[in-house]
Amino acid sequence: MNKNFSGHLAVIGANIIFGVNYVVAKGIMPDYLLPRPIIFLRVAGATLIFWLVSLFFPKEKIARNDMIRLAVCAVFGIAVNQILFFEGLNLSTPINAAVIMVTIPIMVLVFGHFIIGDKISRNKLLGILFGFAGAVYLILQGGMISLNTSTSLGNLLIFLNASSYALFLVLVKPLMAKYSPLTVMKWVFLFGFIYITPFTFPLLLASDFSSIPPNIWMSISYVVVFTTVLAYFLNNYSLKTISPTMNSAYIYLQPLLATVVALSVGKDKLTYIEVLAAASIFIGVYFVNFRKEKITG
Repeated sequence: MNKNFSGHLAVIGANIIFGVNYVVAKGIMPDYLLPRPIIFLRVAGATLIFWLVSLFFPKEKIARNDMIRLAVCAVFGIAVNQILFFEGLNLSTPINAAVIMVTIPIMVLVFGHFIIGDKISRNKLLGILFGFAGAVYLILQGGMISLNTSTSLGNLLIFLNASSYALFLVLVKPLMAKYSPLTVMKWVFLFGFIYITPFTFPLLLASDFSSIPPNIWMSISYVVVFTTVLAYFLNNYSLKTISPTMNSAYIYLQPLLATVVALSVGKDKLTYIEVLAAASIFIGVYFVNFRKEKITG
């Protein structure tokens, strides 16, 4: 547990940032910026920051096969992930998006089993069920899930985004064992920037930046610096010591954190529903991460 403590702490920090991002990013779209200009600013800003910071650290030589793997990781972790998430969130609702995103640990289990041979133990499945139940219970009590046609496309995009990000977590795990998180991130974001530019730059040029107020610029800065640079770094740093399944289990904290944000701005009040949901979420994390399998036979 001591050996893995920093990894667990890092992924908790990443999910705190991701949890707040639902509210922050939704406040930008579509009144001030469309999704794709935000994606360009996010990926371009993160790429620049990662490469500038890397100048102050030792340079690592990347093997040719690993460079190809980094390019593939960028497809699922940056290009597909970013475009589908922001386009989906713009069309869907935070409730829909949060419910669908908690499918990531389930998808990680499936991808991990077939790609890198991760075992799907009884305790992991039990933890996934507890966490899923707690997250869905919390979200459903916040409002009804909208399944009308205005959000159906957004829901589909969010689900595809969740699947893409789950695949990224599995694919990037071996790279995190060989290279530093900074090295991995700077290359993944550089490839991702190349991929997303043709789909985002034209809309960026058509955007009216003069009408964006200072508070929205602060929100955009949060999305770039915290949600993209810091959260991605922390999330991938955690993969050096914990498995993709363990990492993805913490996504169940995001609905809980969204509730905390709502409480802090006076949008809700604490009830037994939040308490029970939080208990279920943490029980799920416990079974996935810390509960040892009993050896029988």
